[in-house]
Amino acid sequence: MLTRRRFLGFSAFSAALLASRPLQRLGFAQTPTGSSEAPLRIAIIGSVYHLGSNLQSIADRFLVGYPFDGDWHMPNVQVVSVYVDSLVPKFGGPIAWGWEQEARREAARRHMHGKSDAHRGTSTQVLEPGPPHPPIAHSVRPRPGARSLGEPLPEHIGLKTDLSRVRSQEFGFRLCGNIPEALRAGTERLAVDAVLTVVEQGDYPTNDRGQILLPCYDFFQQCMRVFQEEGHAVPYFNYGQLSFSFPEAQQMVKTAERLHFPLLAGSSYPVTWRLPAVDIPLGAHVEEAVMVGVGNFDGRDFDALEAMQCMLERRKGGETGVKAVQLLEGDDVWQAGREGRYSRELLSSALSRSDTPMGVTLLNARPQDLVASGVLPQLVKNPAAYCIEYADGTKAALLMLNGAIMDFNISARVAGKGLVSTQFYLPPTPNETNTACLASKIEQTFMTRKTPYPVERTLLTSGMLEACLDSRHRLNQRLETPHLAAVKYQPPREPQYVRT
Repeated sequence: MLTRRRFLGFSAFSAALLASRPLQRLGFAQTPTGSSEAPLRIAIIGSVYHLGSNLQSIADRFLVGYPFDGDWHMPNVQVVSVYVDSLVPKFGGPIAWGWEQEARREAARRHMHGKSDAHRGTSTQVLEPGPPHPPIAHSVRPRPGARSLGEPLPEHIGLKTDLSRVRSQEFGFRLCGNIPEALRAGTERLAVDAVLTVVEQGDYPTNDRGQILLPCYDFFQQCMRVFQEEGHAVPYFNYGQLSFSFPEAQQMVKTAERLHFPLLAGSSYPVTWRLPAVDIPLGAHVEEAVMVGVGNFDGRDFDALEAMQCMLERRKGGETGVKAVQLLEGDDVWQAGREGRYSRELLSSALSRSDTPMGVTLLNARPQDLVASGVLPQLVKNPAAYCIEYADGTKAALLMLNGAIMDFNISARVAGKGLVSTQFYLPPTPNETNTACLASKIEQTFMTRKTPYPVERTLLTSGMLEACLDSRHRLNQRLETPHLAAVKYQPPREPQYVRT
């Protein structure tokens, strides 16, 4: 979780089925796979564990299995411990929660934002250190009057009902009061073989750039202290962006390299199904790309940028970094298209892959070219364009078009191949099986101690998003990004999205 010091420095089968009590009694709890090898022990760390949360969708895959390659796959793992950050106010934990909540609100009101970035040298304001942490190997102890873990479970489980206690009783894992305890599973030594973290929107503040201050780095650092104390590190998965701060994200990658453990990160978009199942040929010359999606500055822009990046990294020479970014909004988005800042042909191509066009299609099912018809400005009231200039001259733009479509699509102009376009398929809720695609990559990393794709992809995408939000904060200026131009890596030879 965010410490007071760091916070004030940074701020100026389906999901419904898995929550069903009758099906909880069927005894699917971490069933054996028939493997002769001992199951891999996993600690799961996250923000919230309720119906529809990313933590629920991913963690449940490791408790009951998931559909994969036309069959039901039960990973040879055992979830031994879980830490849920949102339970800290209820059960007491390593901080005085009421004091920190007030500090968060006050800092958010002041819009404080002090980063010790290499590319932004502002000062950091801090408060005095808070109360000391409790001993690490203590179980969660409910506050007086709170429901005991042994009490009957509620018959009705709502959208925001915490599921961690339900899952703990059903699957037998330890519900922990802090992160070090989760890694030691109630002992005095590291007692897990892998760590899975899912940090998402919860009771976390935003800074003056609109960034949600998700404590991914804080969670990571607490785990690293345990690794260093034990002299042993285990595979680590971080859901979504590495951090809202590029220097922090960069430090996470460097730490993984120094301690010699595999670090996998990112969302499910790069590995979900594609309609059609196409990719940019490895080593192809990519001239330009346009990605379209929906969402605000709420994390889905990161998902879309990473989906775009997983295709563009396959261009000739591999990834060579990003030299500049600019985030445009409102009428400037349409003006940029008229000026050729992004290709209207590619925009039309990307939109042609959408299964959810709005406008007259909803009224009479009539097909329409949203670009040629000129209706986009009428449908999209608050457009945003994330314009990316790569160091090798490749141009890309992500257009967030709320009101025009409800899915994520891309089109790229590839020399000798013409236009390569596809949709990143996201199955409908509640059974979002795109997270099963991601679970298979997480499991692969945990089992082999090798990542299927480089974490530098997520590092670069995290930096792109931060830089774009900086551009917005600076009145939508174009910003040079020498720190992102230094991020270079090679993509995996084989495409990593699911095709069966």
